[in-house]
Amino acid sequence: MCGIVGYIGKKEAWPVLYKGLERLEYRGYDSAGIALLEKGAFSVYKKKGRVAELSKFTKEKRELSGGVGIAHTRWATHGVPSDRNAHPHVSNSGDVVIVHNGIIENYLSIKKILIGKGYKFKSDTDTEVLANLIEDIKKHAKVNLEEAVRLALGQITGAYAVLVLAKDEPSTMIVAKVGSPALIGIGKGEFFAASDATPIVEHTKKVIYLSDGEMAVMKDGKLTVKTVQNKVIKNPYIHTLKTKIEELEKGGYPHFMLKEIFEQPESLRNTMRGRIVSNKGNVKFGGLEKFERELKNLQHITIAGMGTARFTGLVGEYAFEELAGIPVKVEYGSEFTYRDIAPRKHAGLIAISQSGETADTLNAVKKAKKEKILTLGIVNVIGSSIAREVDAGIYNHVGPETAVASTKASTSQVLLQIMLAIYLGRMRGLSKPQAEKILKEIEALPDLVEKILKNAPTIKKLARKYAKYKNLFFLGRKYNAAAALEGALKLKECSYIHAEGTNSAELKHGPLSLIDKNFPTLVIAPVDSMYEKSKSSIEEIKARGGLVIALTTEGNRELEKMADDVIYIPKTLEMLTPILAFIPMQLLAYYIAVERGNDVDKPRNLAKSVTVE
Repeated sequence: MCGIVGYIGKKEAWPVLYKGLERLEYRGYDSAGIALLEKGAFSVYKKKGRVAELSKFTKEKRELSGGVGIAHTRWATHGVPSDRNAHPHVSNSGDVVIVHNGIIENYLSIKKILIGKGYKFKSDTDTEVLANLIEDIKKHAKVNLEEAVRLALGQITGAYAVLVLAKDEPSTMIVAKVGSPALIGIGKGEFFAASDATPIVEHTKKVIYLSDGEMAVMKDGKLTVKTVQNKVIKNPYIHTLKTKIEELEKGGYPHFMLKEIFEQPESLRNTMRGRIVSNKGNVKFGGLEKFERELKNLQHITIAGMGTARFTGLVGEYAFEELAGIPVKVEYGSEFTYRDIAPRKHAGLIAISQSGETADTLNAVKKAKKEKILTLGIVNVIGSSIAREVDAGIYNHVGPETAVASTKASTSQVLLQIMLAIYLGRMRGLSKPQAEKILKEIEALPDLVEKILKNAPTIKKLARKYAKYKNLFFLGRKYNAAAALEGALKLKECSYIHAEGTNSAELKHGPLSLIDKNFPTLVIAPVDSMYEKSKSSIEEIKARGGLVIALTTEGNRELEKMADDVIYIPKTLEMLTPILAFIPMQLLAYYIAVERGNDVDKPRNLAKSVTVE
């Protein structure tokens, strides 16, 4: 969840590191810190709070200089957010400094041994334990930093991405990973290390993604990649980044979330670009061609994801069963990992994750591979852990998504699953005319989303009305039951209002007891196969004195007589309505959060990329 960045080269490290922390702040913002190595001594600056607090803290300090440094922005795991628990952490003698993303599970037993040797600890973190373990090995085994880190990592269990420096080896920086992401940026006579590409894309386009159990040694201007077992990896693959700097900026919008909501017409175009083969009534996914035979034989699909990704999988469940006739089960990535799986032949797992680093979902992929299940990924971040772990995959191609609340990635995930359902359906009984009809409607989606976005001022006005409430229900049926869950998630994570999403079929089976004049409900009620059922839910709520926001199809004026407020979306196929329904609910969540004075891009207690279980 935390963000790490490091630099070793001829530039001043501070500007590179500080800008890198700003780019990585979406990964955690409880505290931030930077350590610089200059003239054989460390200068460490760290502060509770946002990266901006670190800037204020260092304004009155001496000039910050040095060509080697590491930095960290934290999402707290071990120890409350505080100055002393902030990274970087320095070993007892001051010889070793470290930043860490992840959790060291056996840190207490190691800490006990180190305390017995006389080590003292200033923080509550597991990271400080690793710093002292490296120091202890370096001192007593009389080895260099590279070997000390390698031996120390052999003693720990858990997930980590670490950056390590030693004051007596100023030309060396070590990075290593298991479970948490890490990559190396290769510049001209300089190297960068980070949790993802965002802090380094303005400095270099050439990166190496480390795999689990690998470490990189940047020493005297040279790079070596090896395993923790000390096997050198010859000619590691160098990726070329395609991210543009402007994609990482707000572009005139007050928040990244609003920018990313308004990017959805283009992100949906990018998702489908080059993949729709109109003359064949089909879809093409280059990454799946190698597994065409296995895909033809699929008899069962499990969709694994967490949060928004899992909710989009619930839409996919309907699409795969309706268009391809394949039974589907949607799982929490975490639950799939830790339960017994009934043996199945010709089974597949689809892992959905914007970041491609979601630990729960990554672990589900690893379990599926052990069970000989074909693994597919729907991932946005190229080169991410899930993208590299699955047998085959599909990229969203929506560009960087910086706001913690997912918007453009979520609509892309739904679209890709429907497109994949068409692809699998055409291998089975889905006719060309049926597929052509759906694909024609899919190609119209970006224009329909633009139409919805033009009504943003109306939704902003609605947000002022509902921002005062402490509770809100979201209801939907069939394809839009998942949309209700997603709408509730967006509102709760951005506005901190208690929001609950449920299938409206469940309304009479308990949730109706919560309805009163202070508990509004948003009912997703497009004119589709479930419309009459949705209308009945509205009537039941109104009969109990509840307020209703109806989200329905353009031209349907009937609900204006029943509901307190109505939001309209353009007409489309039933299976595509969640994509359109997501948009006004995203806007509503955004504007309510702004109305309540919240930090929309960085909601409290959350981080964008959940790399620990």
